[in-house]
Amino acid sequence: MTDRPTPPRPNPGVTWRSLLLAAVLVPLNIHWVTVVEVRWYSLDGAELPLFVTPVFMLFVLVLLNLAVGRLRRSWALTQGELLATYIAVVISCTIAGHDWWQNFFGAASHPFYFATAENGWEARFFQYLPEWSAVRNQDVLKGFYQGNTPLSAEIWQAWAIPLLVWGWLTVVVVAMMLCINVILRRQWTENERLTYPIVQLPLALTEESGRLLLRTPALWYGFTVAFGIGLLAGANLLLPSLPYLNVKQFDLHIWLTGRPWDYVGTANISFYPFMIGLAYFLPLDLAFSCWFFYVVRMAEQMIGGLAGGDTGRFFPRLPEQSAGGWLALAFIALWGSRDYLRGVWQQVVSGRMLSEEPLTYRTAVVGFLLGLAFLVWWTGLFGVGLGTALFFWLLFFALSLAMTRVRAELGSPHEIYFVNPRRIMMNFCGTSGFTPQELTFLSVSYWFNRCYRCHPMPPQLEAFKMAENDRLNARRLLWVILAVTALALVAASYSNLAVCYADGAAAQCRGFKRWVGQESYQDLSRWLEIPERWDVRGTFWLLGSFASTVWCNAMRRQFLWWPFHPAGYPLAVSFAMDYFWFAVFVAWLLKWTVLKIGGMRLYRQGIPFALGLILGDYTIGSIWAIVGPALKILTYKIFI
Repeated sequence: MTDRPTPPRPNPGVTWRSLLLAAVLVPLNIHWVTVVEVRWYSLDGAELPLFVTPVFMLFVLVLLNLAVGRLRRSWALTQGELLATYIAVVISCTIAGHDWWQNFFGAASHPFYFATAENGWEARFFQYLPEWSAVRNQDVLKGFYQGNTPLSAEIWQAWAIPLLVWGWLTVVVVAMMLCINVILRRQWTENERLTYPIVQLPLALTEESGRLLLRTPALWYGFTVAFGIGLLAGANLLLPSLPYLNVKQFDLHIWLTGRPWDYVGTANISFYPFMIGLAYFLPLDLAFSCWFFYVVRMAEQMIGGLAGGDTGRFFPRLPEQSAGGWLALAFIALWGSRDYLRGVWQQVVSGRMLSEEPLTYRTAVVGFLLGLAFLVWWTGLFGVGLGTALFFWLLFFALSLAMTRVRAELGSPHEIYFVNPRRIMMNFCGTSGFTPQELTFLSVSYWFNRCYRCHPMPPQLEAFKMAENDRLNARRLLWVILAVTALALVAASYSNLAVCYADGAAAQCRGFKRWVGQESYQDLSRWLEIPERWDVRGTFWLLGSFASTVWCNAMRRQFLWWPFHPAGYPLAVSFAMDYFWFAVFVAWLLKWTVLKIGGMRLYRQGIPFALGLILGDYTIGSIWAIVGPALKILTYKIFI
């Protein structure tokens, strides 16, 4: 008897009501994110592992849904419909956030507006930039950076081709990430049973349409604490005479002065309520490892400074240490799944399809390979060779895989600003290993791999996790993700151009990513003028970090008493823990104490309080992010 694909069962998740809601909320969310991040820089909504604005919208939607259900139960949205709408808004954040489409506008316009006779950019690398890759029209760029310019046909014509070309690249990359997630979903979700901490709040909020969680007193205790802290802090910003409690960054250098403390680069403590709530769900060994290795990092800086070493911000070779650790996490994830991947390959050969998967494994593998072929061809339009193109894209997807695994297992932040394919490639080969055209591509494409806070791949896998237990139809959800990606590209393009041409990217816009262009093209100009050799020390640190992370994983698997999680080290030496290490310490101490006193029973009783901390902080942060732009004033932001 041959196995045949099982047709999808009727499912209340992806319905005309949820699709209609998504069509309304996605553009609204994108414009909101663009206004608060580009114009006002008043809410880093898409920088945190759990995005702010989708949670706030879901909370409001749940409250409205409860009210509608009281009038007529048949009108109320089901959990699947609420989750489908939420997922669509989350996917829109991955495109509209700081580290994706917003950055594109800085990269595509920066060199032609900021080129001068002094920096010599025009003579040095303009000939390596294809006409279709960027905007060159000076009149169009002047309005973009200075503002007070209405959108016109000339502006749209100048931006149309770069937007289309890079937009198609984004769609292909997102589709390839979906293929990877389809291949690995079963192993990580069902075989290894990863915990997916990021999905706990949306699942709890929508269970029985919110009635269970919202009737829990502990939720409202946590909500009141976080909401009250944010409300008082926001009121203090408007009326400085009012008291408030500072839970944001507090620099320890104020107290710890002189040697050896001067050698410590970043020594901030924070008590972010949302992060304490999120870190409550972290495994104890990971939470301990995150703050412990961050303290070790500070100790390394002090010892190195006392020994007369380089005491700069990145000492001791933090970017290379971080890169090695994250590449090791990708290796560990693949190596640990090797038996499962053999089974996947057998199904690729046979063409069998598991009924619960959104695609056959054959389709997923072929789709990824076709996408990779497209990316290599597309990259070749810049004059990039086959070897360099494969090196770049395989590094990019390896880092994407590592971040997705970390999010699925641990839910921790992954702001790994230190780590990107361009920097890793420079470590191994130096500039002499690449042609000027290849160096130009590595710089012009820097906008989507500079940092990874709103990376598209982890939320995709989390969406498939939320679809379990017949909440949603995974196959329909896959097409929703692709459709929302396309819609988000259009909406984000309009919002970014509308905001920047109205207020000026270099005039009134506070959060515009001008430094993305500076980092991209200043480095490119320096490389073309003064070639760099292979970084022997950097490679040593990278490979050493890779080996240390793999060894830590082996020790953790071999010995139950081993206290360190392999992901803690890469997180601590990258930018991810600079803001959060002390909040993670607080959550670790709280969870350790709770488990010691009352075991898992008391821990479970504390979950609603932790969720309340997140929800309360996100709610007041979102409210201030509405009040500020509406009144055209700066208001309190819950992060940074």
